[in-house]
Amino acid sequence: MKKTYYLKPTLTLSILTNPAAPDKPGLRPHPNTPESRAVRGLVEAIAPSPPASPKALVIDLSTPLATPALPPRQPLPRLVLHPEKNSIKLGLDVHLEFIMAVVQRDHASPQAPRKWTPDQLIDQVQSWVAAGLVVYAVQESCGFGFTLHRRLVAAGAQSFLITPINLNGQRKTDKVDARALCVRLSRWVDGNRDELAPIRIPTEAEPRRRESARRRQFLAQEIRCLANRGHGQVAEYHHEKLPSRWWGPRIWKRLWTQLDPWMLGVLEKLREIILVMKAQVVALDAEICDWKRFFNRKGVGSYTGCCPSEHSSGGQRRVGSIDRMGNGRVRTLLVEAVWRFLKWQPGWKAAQNVKLKLAAGTALKKKTIVALARQLAVDLWRWRTGRCTMEQLGWEAAEAVLNPNPQP
Repeated sequence: MKKTYYLKPTLTLSILTNPAAPDKPGLRPHPNTPESRAVRGLVEAIAPSPPASPKALVIDLSTPLATPALPPRQPLPRLVLHPEKNSIKLGLDVHLEFIMAVVQRDHASPQAPRKWTPDQLIDQVQSWVAAGLVVYAVQESCGFGFTLHRRLVAAGAQSFLITPINLNGQRKTDKVDARALCVRLSRWVDGNRDELAPIRIPTEAEPRRRESARRRQFLAQEIRCLANRGHGQVAEYHHEKLPSRWWGPRIWKRLWTQLDPWMLGVLEKLREIILVMKAQVVALDAEICDWKRFFNRKGVGSYTGCCPSEHSSGGQRRVGSIDRMGNGRVRTLLVEAVWRFLKWQPGWKAAQNVKLKLAAGTALKKKTIVALARQLAVDLWRWRTGRCTMEQLGWEAAEAVLNPNPQP
């Protein structure tokens, strides 16, 4: 059936996109009906140009509307229910030497905690699956990676990982944590989706690619330790201050005329190690793994941990410093990248909007750099997912920046 809608020329974009307020009379269309989705999409197409006729605009919904091609969203782990089968719920508190597990059969009370080795747990899961039981398991993500998760999935269980959380307030033991995870898992399987928030499981290749970024952070800390060691040696034996970045080629040449051969030999050994570490490189994309994992710009900002903290109640709203709830390594890389963007990307539109703040005092400038770090993450997400181009962001390609006037 062909449907035709008549829109008055007095309707504005806000009227078409915003639903009617509850205290105002009139109908409030459901936002997920095909007609509502079509009208919302059509508003974007007709908003730039007003209707030619002052009477009314005829819209034919039988013609499909063109939508921008965006990358598919990466789904989070999904729960598969089997009501016809009995189930086993496992709350796992994972350690390197053992795994503390609490087992719950169907809706019975959780059993007493028990220690398992990884091999014993996998063998037991395989026996449960062979007996026709559905096995659900949950654990907190930790420094042991996703090895146990992949072994559980290969054994036939439905395994889920969550971010580390405070499960029992001030009281924390392996047994208490495993029981709390099992109880939360049982409620989550029964339909309470607020009990657990499973995280995305990366592929085996993504953590390996991300290792270069994490190795870079470790090496940067070691370089600072070695550099401070050199500062301490010169201060102890010469009572002098060593210049910053003393291992650089220009400063190192000057040191040959200022220090005695023994001290130069000590510093040269440290310098060789520092230069080897400085040769390591890092890529931000490796730490992110996949930009398509984020659905919107809010998700990108939350992942960086550069969002302001908030304590609001009633009519008062208080915003504080950044919450640091995201990936600390990404946050460090973004702040370093912003300083380089300000030097090598003068046309960056985000920086153009805060020129006055960047020229202010040191405290305000540092806050502005953190805000630009969050915006840089959003801009990178928009660019890497095809939502915009480098020209729209005010960026220049690396060749153009390094050689602004190429020779023909």
